Amino acid sequence: MRLGAKQELFASLLPGLIDHARFTMDCEVRLGELWRPKATAEWYAKQGKGIKDSVHTLKIAVDLVLVKDGKVLWSGPEYERLGVYWKSLHPMCRWGGDFRKYNDCYHFSMIHNGRC
Repeated sequence: MRLGAKQELFASLLPGLIDHARFTMDCEVRLGELWRPKATAEWYAKQGKGIKDSVHTLKIAVDLVLVKDGKVLWSGPEYERLGVYWKSLHPMCRWGGDFRKYNDCYHFSMIHNGRC
């Protein structure tokens, strides 16, 4: 699938992910980073805070922060539940909580050329 088609698919699936967190899991959702310029990705990589070829640079990833009962959730089963739901939406959907090197539970993306 071409990148443009993936960007369109990602954009069409994202509202369902947010609605699932809000209405099924009773969590508020805060948007984190959606698009990351390549220079920023490279800077993050040098700081050890990310990778330079992040799919955020392709506009097919978002970081979401969940809030439950007025408290920001920095980890927990809510992210796992949301990750399972995200992956159920399409075979190309990936969740950062599954990453081997680094648990990025806030990260929801689509795979592109082996990157997610």
